[in-house]
Amino acid sequence: MNEKCCQQIPDCCDMRGMLSFFILWLLSKRPLNGQEICEELRRRRGTKPTAGTIYPALRELRKKGLVKMERMGRTTTYTLSDDGKEGLEKACRYFCGAFGEIFQECTKTVCT
Repeated sequence: MNEKCCQQIPDCCDMRGMLSFFILWLLSKRPLNGQEICEELRRRRGTKPTAGTIYPALRELRKKGLVKMERMGRTTTYTLSDDGKEGLEKACRYFCGAFGEIFQECTKTVCT
């Protein structure tokens, strides 16, 4: 996260609707447990999401076949499935097409 750009989510913009995309993106980097996902979101957003936010999203992603779950003792680890990789790729193409120009402009003017 660019500390200069992203201290807090502005009141005009929230993360609703982006959580699933963000979880898929995180899991594309490495397998994570729910607590690690929460911590990564806290690090990037400035606020830590509750378990009541993260686990329903993970459950829905599992139902859709986008995320796999593996239990080892008391720890549950989530990984991206092949369908999840494909879904993330499609989502990235969509977001780049829909918002790419906006983010490029913001990066040039605000995040420098």
